[in-house]
Amino acid sequence: MTKKIISFCVLILCLNLALAQNNDQKMVTIKGKILEKDTNAPLEYATVVFKNTTNPADLSGGITDASGNYSIEIKSGTYNVSFEYIGFKTEVLPNKSITDNQTFKTQYLSIDAEALDEIEIIAEKTTVEIRLDKKIYNVGKDLTVRGGTVSDVLDNVPSVSVDVEGNVALRGNDNVRILINGKPSGLVGLNSTDALRQLPAESIEKVEVITSPSARYESEGTAGILNIILKRSKLEGLNGAITTNVGYNPSAGINGNINYRTGDINIFNTTGYSYREAPGNSFTSTQYKSTGNFLDETNTFDRIRKGLTTNFGVEWYVNDSASLTTSVLYRDSDDENSTTNLLEQFDTNRNLLSTTVRLDPEFEEDKTIQYALNFQKNYSDSGHVLTFDFQYEDSSENENSLVQVDNVISERVATLEDQQQILLQTDYVLPIGENSQFEAGYRGNFNTTSTDFQVELLDSDTNQFELSTDLTNLLNFKEYLNAVYTQYGTKINKFSFLLGLRLENTQLTIDQPTTGDYNKRNFTGLFPTVNLNYEFSDRENLTLGYARRLRRPRGFFLNPFPSRSSVTNYFQGNPSLNPSYSGQFDLGYLKRFGKFTFNSSLYYAHATDVFNFVSFDTGDTAIVNGESLPIIQRTPINLATEDRYGFEFTLTYNPSRNWRVNGNFNFFQNDTKGTTPNGLSLDNTNNSWFARINNKYTLPGEIDWQTNLNYRGPSEDAQTKSEGIFTTTMAFSKDLFGDSASIAFNVNDLFNSRKRQQNTTTPTFDAYSEYQWRERSFNLAFTYRFNQKKKRVERGSYGGDDDFEG
Repeated sequence: MTKKIISFCVLILCLNLALAQNNDQKMVTIKGKILEKDTNAPLEYATVVFKNTTNPADLSGGITDASGNYSIEIKSGTYNVSFEYIGFKTEVLPNKSITDNQTFKTQYLSIDAEALDEIEIIAEKTTVEIRLDKKIYNVGKDLTVRGGTVSDVLDNVPSVSVDVEGNVALRGNDNVRILINGKPSGLVGLNSTDALRQLPAESIEKVEVITSPSARYESEGTAGILNIILKRSKLEGLNGAITTNVGYNPSAGINGNINYRTGDINIFNTTGYSYREAPGNSFTSTQYKSTGNFLDETNTFDRIRKGLTTNFGVEWYVNDSASLTTSVLYRDSDDENSTTNLLEQFDTNRNLLSTTVRLDPEFEEDKTIQYALNFQKNYSDSGHVLTFDFQYEDSSENENSLVQVDNVISERVATLEDQQQILLQTDYVLPIGENSQFEAGYRGNFNTTSTDFQVELLDSDTNQFELSTDLTNLLNFKEYLNAVYTQYGTKINKFSFLLGLRLENTQLTIDQPTTGDYNKRNFTGLFPTVNLNYEFSDRENLTLGYARRLRRPRGFFLNPFPSRSSVTNYFQGNPSLNPSYSGQFDLGYLKRFGKFTFNSSLYYAHATDVFNFVSFDTGDTAIVNGESLPIIQRTPINLATEDRYGFEFTLTYNPSRNWRVNGNFNFFQNDTKGTTPNGLSLDNTNNSWFARINNKYTLPGEIDWQTNLNYRGPSEDAQTKSEGIFTTTMAFSKDLFGDSASIAFNVNDLFNSRKRQQNTTTPTFDAYSEYQWRERSFNLAFTYRFNQKKKRVERGSYGGDDDFEG
C-alpha cells in the first residue's frame, strides 16, 4: 500500500511538471520594486494587481519579497495597475499597455494616517504560507492551540511531529535546531522539551520550517531548523491583547501582549503566567531470557507546572536609517513532579514473587534571564544592511527529590545545573545591481554549563542521610563555537541561485572533578550550501538544495557517569562520542492553481557517525526483595552510516471564504549500518510515515470550527518496534464585541489515544512498554484586544519570490 501511495504522489509531481511546459499562451514578465516613501525601506508582501481594461474580471497579480521586489507573469494587454499595502495609500498606473517584458520604475508608497488609526492585522494571515525555501506556519488562526503551549503549536506545523514525550522531529529526524527570532535563546532553556511545554502559544506569531538552510544559519541540526518568531507590534500609540484561559486537566493562565510607540521609540512587552497539571503513566514488562522470569514496572506521573515568562524591550529609531533595540527576557517556573514506581517480579508462569513501591516526589525550580542588544544600519540602497547582535543568558535548574521505597524514605537526590551563554553575531548584506546579493557574517556562541548531581542514602544504623560518593558527580561542560560565512545569490531571467560556505570551529571541554576525568575535543569543518530555483511562472517553481550539516554531542551524551531511572535501569554517556556529519539534498516543487496550492519534496541525506541509543545487560545485578536482577544500561554510540530518504507533500485547498483545508504527508526510510562495542550488529532498515489534516470551517453565526487529525505511522529500528499513534484535536471559536474579543474552546487528544507502544528485543531480554505523557485535556480561552481592529486579510494569495536568506 505504501509503495502505491508513493508511486501515485510521484506521478502527480511528474504530470504537473509536464503540464507546465505546455502553455501556448503568450505571457510577459513584469518586474519592479516597492519602497516606503519616507524611509526607502522595502515593503514585504505589498500587492501588485493588474486589472484588464477590456475585461475587468481578468485579474492577475503578485506580492513583493523581503527586499520589496516583485516578478509577475501576466498575459499581454492593457491594464490598470495598482500598488497596495495595508495602512498605505494605493497608487495606480491607468491604461498601461503591456506587450513585452518590462521593468517598472521603483514605486513609492506613503503611509495613510487615517487608515492606520482604524486597522491592524492581528495574525490573520493564511495558517500555512509556502515559500521557496521554507514553510511558514502562522499561529493566529489556529484555534486548537489557544491557551496552549509552544509544544502544541509545533505539533501542528507541516513537516514537524512531536512525540508523546514532547521530543520534536522534522521529517522524522529528531536532530532539529530550534531558534527564537533566528538565534539561540533562553526561552528554550536548559531542557528544550520542558521549556517548550511551558511557553504560552499566545506569545508566538509564526514558526518557520527551514529544511535546506543557507550558509547564514549555523550548521547544527541534521534535520533542519525551526525558527520561532515572537509577536511584536509597531503601530503608533498603545495597543495590545490579553488572553485568559482555564481548562481540565486543571490548567489556568493569563498572557498579555502590549505595545506602545510614540515618535522614535517603540516599547513592547509580552508577559504570561500559567498553571498546568499533566497526569501521565507508563508500563514496561521485561522478560529475562536467562531465567524466564518477568519484571513489570508501572509508573504513575502527577505533574504540576507553574511558570512566569516576560519579555520587555525598547526599540529606538536613531534616524531614518538606523535602529537600536534592547530587551530583557525573564523566565521563572516551579514544577512539582511526583512519580509512583511499582515493581512486580513474576516467575515463568506469571506467579507473583515480590512487590516494591518506589515514590519519587521531585521539586524543580528553573530560572532564566537573558539580555539582548541589536543594532541595524540601513544604507541608501534598498537591502544594503549591517546588523550586530549581542546576547547574554544565565540559566539555572534545580531539582530536589525524596525517594521512598515501601513507604520508607531511602534517598535524597539533588541536581543543580547552571548555564551561562554569550552570543556575538554580525551580518552584512550588500545588493549588487537589481538581482544579485552578497552576504557575509560571523557568529560566536560561548556556552558554559555546570551540573552538580548529589545523592544521599539513608544509613539504617544511624538513621541519618550520608552523601554517596559512588552516585554523586560534578560535571563542568564548555562548548565554544566560532563561525564565519559568506554567500552570493543572483537571478538570471527565470533561474536563480544562492551559493554559500560556512566555516565552524567547535571546542568542547568535559571536566569531572569527582572522578578526575578531563577531556578536550576540537572540531573544525567546512559546510557548503547550494540553493537553485527555476520559475516556470509566478505560481510555479522548482527548487534544488544541498547542505552539509552536523550534530554535535551534548554534555549529557558525553557524561560517563551513570544516571539511574530505577535500581535496574540507568543511562550512561559516552565521552568518545563523535559529531555526526551529513550531506543533504532536497528537490522541491511548488504549484499554485485555482484554489489549490501543492508543495512537494524529494529528499535524501547520507550521514556518518550517526548517534544511536543501545540497551544491553551490564552483567551486574541489583537486589530487589532478596532477588538478584540484571542491570540494564542504555548508552549512545556512533553507528557507521545512515541513509535517510523520503517524499513529502503539502496540499492546501481553499474552496470558499468559509472553508480551508490543509493536508501534509511525509514518508521516510532510514537504512542504518553499524555494530555495538561488543560486536552486536545494528544493521536495520526502518520506514515510517505520518499524515496530518487540518480542516477549518465557519459555521452559521460566524462560529469557526477546526479539526486536526494526526497519524504517526509505525516504525522499527534494530532493537525496537513502535506502533502507530492516532490523535484528534477539535476546537470552536466565536468573535465578540465587534471583533474586539474572541472566545475559543478546544479538546486536545479527543479520544485519549496518544500513547506510545513499543516492543524491544535483545539477546538477553524482551520488553513491551506503553507511555502516555499527558492525558486528554479541555481548554477555554478568552481574548480581548484594545486599540486594535481585527481585519481578515489573505496575504500571499498570489505567491512570489523569496529573498536570498535561504
